[in-house]
Amino acid sequence: MMVRFKTDSDSIHVHYGLMDKSLAMPHMPATGVSGIDLYARNDSGEWRWVQVAKPTDQEVKVEIVRGLAAGLREYAAYLPLYNGVEFLRIGVKATSQFEGLAPRSKPIVFYGTSITHGACASRPGMVHTAILGRWLDMPVVNLGFSGNGRMDKEVGDYLIQLDAAAYVIDCLPNMGPQNVSEKCVPLVRQLREQRPDTPIILVEDRRFSNDWILPAKHQFHTENHAALRAAYEQLLAEGVRGLSYIPGDTLYGDDSEGATDASHASDLGFMRQAQAFAPVLRDALGIHQP
Repeated sequence: MMVRFKTDSDSIHVHYGLMDKSLAMPHMPATGVSGIDLYARNDSGEWRWVQVAKPTDQEVKVEIVRGLAAGLREYAAYLPLYNGVEFLRIGVKATSQFEGLAPRSKPIVFYGTSITHGACASRPGMVHTAILGRWLDMPVVNLGFSGNGRMDKEVGDYLIQLDAAAYVIDCLPNMGPQNVSEKCVPLVRQLREQRPDTPIILVEDRRFSNDWILPAKHQFHTENHAALRAAYEQLLAEGVRGLSYIPGDTLYGDDSEGATDASHASDLGFMRQAQAFAPVLRDALGIHQP
């Protein structure tokens, strides 16, 4: 989740309560699992990182930044990626201006796995979905379910209720070739029946960053990709419009350096994914890069 606001305060505080006392994971730091990540627009209107809260307890009450340059500006505070939040308060100087901001447009809706969920970004703003939201200047709905991104019809029943700018279906890391063959075409038909004009982007499975030395894993990814490609070709043959495709071979790059544990992206891997997604989303949404 992310909240936007404007203020001219020269310091910003955060006060929030976390649902789980486990603040971090073995392969993901507390700043990503449980932190609040602050960005601001610069004078050119571009999003730039400011500071992240570094939680050490379930209740966090801290001045996240002080000494800010003078001026009224827009901020975005990304909430923790894995820990639940019981409450969140943003604090500014009593004499300063403060205004909460609503979303400006329809959101891009991502449906995926633990990678979409955010594992294993060092900060909440470093997930590829968040990066893309800043680059495209659009709100994002992140429906990443760790271990449970499986193109389920029941999730499709929810997706069609969302007035999305685009749907990004990125479930293959939790699926195998047979599941993909069985579920992809019905899910796209389900979305297209209720949302005939909303772009749909299908994303291939990222490759494990060590699959170059694990032949069985390499073959699995190859077969997973082939199953999605076959479903995509079938849908095109059926006349499904507004359908795009993102290959998976180099989603983490081609140098084996994009993951924390072979499977889940590092910050580098998330940045590379965002770079692969961005041109496809821009084309699907009709956004012309300045």
